[in-house]
Amino acid sequence: MGRQKLPKNKKYSYTPRYYDDKGQGSPYQIKHKFDEFRSTVGGSKDLKTKINNALDELKNNPDREANRRTLIIVAVLVLVFLYIIDFDLSIFFS
Repeated sequence: MGRQKLPKNKKYSYTPRYYDDKGQGSPYQIKHKFDEFRSTVGGSKDLKTKINNALDELKNNPDREANRRTLIIVAVLVLVFLYIIDFDLSIFFS
């Protein structure tokens, strides 16, 4: 059994009969609300490229407060998890 290419999904391009575009694009186009603000959404299909783009976007994010808030939330959740499983923190201190 060789690897065969999967068929492409068919695109449905519906245009209403009495719709006037006026350069705004189709209101029936399905896309995510925040796609125009992200650089990670695009045509690249390679997983490594997607991960590298996401890391670059995280590093070059002008909103430092959001990054700091995320790190604080992750640290609190890790400490709560360690408390729940009764992890002994005394092994790190002599």
